[in-house]
Amino acid sequence: MTDGEILIDHVDISRITLKHLRSHLSVIPQQPFLFSGTLRYNLDPLNQYSDEECWMALKAGNNLSVGQCQLICIARAILKKSKILLIDEATANVDKETDALVQKVIQEKFRHRTILTIAHRINTVASSDRLIVMNKGRIININTCNDILSRP
Repeated sequence: MTDGEILIDHVDISRITLKHLRSHLSVIPQQPFLFSGTLRYNLDPLNQYSDEECWMALKAGNNLSVGQCQLICIARAILKKSKILLIDEATANVDKETDALVQKVIQEKFRHRTILTIAHRINTVASSDRLIVMNKGRIININTCNDILSRP
């Protein structure tokens, strides 16, 4: 595939302003970043949420063992109630049990949201509706996990 369109919730993203797209998107990167300042500032840099909302977001992820930076990124996304979540190899450097825990929290908190996950572990994306398999930057397969795994 060399061309096409990208649809999010049946809307072509070329028809959405960048500001609108960013306001509905959270990114959980492989190498999470923190701002200088307090934990509260890292959770809510624009001061949009109450202390109670911040604590609720932290409690939702308090059983994760992926490190505080990862927890803060997940808590930010929970607070923001993002419609789109981009997860870029966020659990690549954790064990399979921690990966499973992170996936469970993300699935519970973002159940009816669009989640784009970049991963090398099949277990990380096994519950996804569709998988896009790429090789050297090119799409080579789009299908369900079961269909992809059933082919040689």
